[in-house]
Amino acid sequence: MKQIPLKKFLPGSLWFLLVLVLICLPQADIPEVDDWFHRVYFDKWVHAGMFGILAFLFMWPFQKSDLPDFRKKQTYLIIAILTSCWGFATECIQRYIPGRSYDLLDWMADSFGIVLVLIFARKRLI
Repeated sequence: MKQIPLKKFLPGSLWFLLVLVLICLPQADIPEVDDWFHRVYFDKWVHAGMFGILAFLFMWPFQKSDLPDFRKKQTYLIIAILTSCWGFATECIQRYIPGRSYDLLDWMADSFGIVLVLIFARKRLI
């Protein structure tokens, strides 16, 4: 079995760092959004998208690898679980950032985006 080059994980690593920076921004540095955005739970969709993209970017390098399909499925599941754990950790981190707070619904939105990507990856990338 051929090893996947580390450079294939660069997009996921850069996205991981971007997510870290964004979750560490104090509330005062985040632009206010229109009331309409609050009614459609825009922030939850942003969470789902950010963490779904994160999971996808770490799953993608395995897509054309020579791993057997059952190993790819296992790997995608492990990536999904670890990404969800990271989503929970980011909520815990936000407790200590001025104006930000822990929000279980944000973590649930993170996990929703991750599950959608996991379903897509298992059906389309294998």
